[in-house]
Amino acid sequence: MGAWVMATTAVLLFAPMAQKDAAAATAALASADPAVRTRAACDLRALGSGALPALPKLTALLDDGSPVDAAVCGDRTWRFHGSQDSTSPGEQAASALVAIGSPAYDPLTKVLKGPAWIGRANAAWALGAMRNKNAVPLLSQSLRDGEAAVRSKSAWAIGALSGSEAVPALVEALKDSDAGVREQVAWALGAIGDRRAVDGLIGALSDTAPGVRKQAAWALGAIGDGRAVNALTKSLKDTDPGVRKQAAWALGAIGG
Repeated sequence: MGAWVMATTAVLLFAPMAQKDAAAATAALASADPAVRTRAACDLRALGSGALPALPKLTALLDDGSPVDAAVCGDRTWRFHGSQDSTSPGEQAASALVAIGSPAYDPLTKVLKGPAWIGRANAAWALGAMRNKNAVPLLSQSLRDGEAAVRSKSAWAIGALSGSEAVPALVEALKDSDAGVREQVAWALGAIGDRRAVDGLIGALSDTAPGVRKQAAWALGAIGDGRAVNALTKSLKDTDPGVRKQAAWALGAIGG
């Protein structure tokens, strides 16, 4: 009983402190300094579901692409796929919304359809990170977004969600005009592992961008379909050493 009383007392004492921290961080989201806004989003992420009162303001912050040093939150910075030296208030707001959980799902889907491409890109990433497969149809539509960053994040999210229903849309997106998007799409298809993607990925082995060819080779190895053996064998003579190395790995994974 003594231990239970101590634990209950600790919870009761912590609750007002957490509420105070959440209120202070929520207020800081409106700062004129992007670094302060970013740190506030990181603080709210650390509170998890306790940051729920800040949900509207965090959602509104998704459009904020102000560049900020990635070290601004120290070890608490949620590092995004593809991020290097910088982050933004919008990126860290997305991570805070993921930490809040299911209440953030509907607001994120609305931002995914919104007018600001930065917000759409951040929302796409967050929907993938939330692991809610209900988002796959919406993300499939976003593969046709007018901004490459949104298309790329949507492809990543579909792969993270193992959204096999989106394979036809992803295969079509292997023809995207942006090489970075095509590369991300190839990764998503490999992550999903659906054999319907094999023919499209074989075609991607002839892409003009080495990064796409390399990712396609990896994806084919990850899927493990023997139909890719001949094309991967040809890729052993690719002009790019990274592609040759990945093709060799893929052949080993398939057993060719």
